[in-house]
Amino acid sequence: MCAAADRPRRPDYPFTSQWFTHTDGSRQHYVDEGTGPPVLMVHGNPSWSYAWRHLIAALSDAYRCIAPDLLGMGLSERLAPPLPALLAGHQTAALDDLVRHLTDEHGAPRHGWTVVAHDWGGPIALTWACLNADKVDRVVVLNTAVFRFPEHGLPPWWFRLLHLRPVSTAAAHWTPGWAHGAARLGVTTPMPPPVRRAFTAPYRRRRRRAALARFIQDVPLTRSDPGWALLAVVERMLPALDRTPMLVGWGMRDPVLRPPLADVWQQRFPHAHVLRFPDAGHYVLEDARAELVPAIRHFLDTTGERR
Repeated sequence: MCAAADRPRRPDYPFTSQWFTHTDGSRQHYVDEGTGPPVLMVHGNPSWSYAWRHLIAALSDAYRCIAPDLLGMGLSERLAPPLPALLAGHQTAALDDLVRHLTDEHGAPRHGWTVVAHDWGGPIALTWACLNADKVDRVVVLNTAVFRFPEHGLPPWWFRLLHLRPVSTAAAHWTPGWAHGAARLGVTTPMPPPVRRAFTAPYRRRRRRAALARFIQDVPLTRSDPGWALLAVVERMLPALDRTPMLVGWGMRDPVLRPPLADVWQQRFPHAHVLRFPDAGHYVLEDARAELVPAIRHFLDTTGERR
């Protein structure tokens, strides 16, 4: 549980911890706050449900906010080695199990879901959304990609170097460099030290960082990367969301997911409302919170079918 003594180390995260045990025995941590139409928030790498704290606070008076920590990340139990091949596919199946648990045993509705996704949460959550399009009323995507990188939007050279297995293992698993680097380089306005410590707290120990390295290795830069085939499958499913209201919020100073990707979202989903924040980085909810959080609330209040 989220003990009261822990809360000063997690600013603006006063939420009660919930736990779901999967059939393989893995325990998944999640936040379940508020009542109303469900909003499923899925984080990326190297983040956790803490990244959604301001959005949860802004929505939970009228919406049921559900924010899991991906298996192997955040406060969730670490996956036993070896990690599953194509970790995102494993996470999508786990997400589906969690949603079924909430609908079958905890009164969550079977329809009317909003999916909010960031970074690797995009391929994970939008795969789930495509497979359950009849349940999904709205989609919000923040600095993520569910399609292979266009040539003019490839990550910078240093990320392509980091992508190599020996380098990512050293930088993201053996050391906390990736977690700490993302908390600093992923924003344009520095996080206050207590917030930065909360972002990185789940990844202080080496044994808690294996999934971080695997997610870097799975990023689909070339046809030989495992994630390439996964995103090819996701791309083929995307027409299931062609009529689903969509909001895209993009930090234009993201050092990895560059501005051309926001254009790809607009081209792929012409009906989407794309908000570009010129002074925001990868963690767009941190840098552009004052504008983006109210925009998401307005989007939820004015679109979709309220059941």
